[in-house]
Amino acid sequence: MNTLALLTGLRFVDSFFPSGSYAFSSGLEAAVQGGAVRNAEDLARYVEDFLRGGMSRREAVAVKFAHEAATSGKLETALRADRELDAMKIGRESRLASRQMGRQVIRIAAEQTDGQPMLKKFRAAVAADQTPGHLPVALGLTLGSCGWTREETVAAFLYHTVVGFVSAAMKLLPIGQREGQRLLEGWMPMIGRLSADSGLGTRMSSWTPVQDIYGMRHGRLEYRLFRS
Repeated sequence: MNTLALLTGLRFVDSFFPSGSYAFSSGLEAAVQGGAVRNAEDLARYVEDFLRGGMSRREAVAVKFAHEAATSGKLETALRADRELDAMKIGRESRLASRQMGRQVIRIAAEQTDGQPMLKKFRAAVAADQTPGHLPVALGLTLGSCGWTREETVAAFLYHTVVGFVSAAMKLLPIGQREGQRLLEGWMPMIGRLSADSGLGTRMSSWTPVQDIYGMRHGRLEYRLFRS
C-alpha cells in the first residue's frame, strides 16, 4: 500500500472521524449493568466471542463483498450484501447504529474521495432508500476505493470495532488507558487471523446469542449513557 492510499483510508477508521461511534456501546452497557462484564478479563472474553461468532462471520463477510464491489465496479454486489446484513441484524438498536455510522462514512467518502463513482452511486442508493447503508459495507467500499487490499480492509474494520468496545468500556468499567491498550494488543493476533481468513466465507452467518440479547435489552435500561 502506498502512503497516500494509507492516509486517505486511515481517517475513516480513526476515532476522530465524525461517524458518531462514540454514542454506541453495541450492547456492552446492558452487559455491564446485567453483571456479565465486570472487569477487563470479562470484557476480553465478551469481545473475543463476539469477534469469532459474529463479526468475522457476518460483518467481515459484508466488508469483503463491498471491497469486491469497489474493485470490480459491480454496485449490485455491495447492495446485495448491505440488504442481507440488514435482514440479519435482529436487534433494532444495533441495526440503526450500523446504518447511522455507515451513512456518515459514505456521505463524506463520496464527497471527498475524487474519481470514485462507485462511492457516489452507493450514496445515491442510500439517499433514495434503496439500501440501508450499513457501516461494514460503507467502509468496505471506501477503503477498497482507496486502494487497500481486502485483508487490510477487514482488519481495519475489526480494529475499529474493538476500539469502540474499549472506548465504551472506559466509561462503564474501572478500566484505564493503559489497560485498554493491553486489551487491544491482546486482540491483534486474532484480528490478524480473522482478516486473513476473510476470503474463505461466501455466506454471512452469526451466532452471538449473549451479545444479541444484551443488545436488545439496552433499550429498556432504566438509565443509559449510550444509544445502543
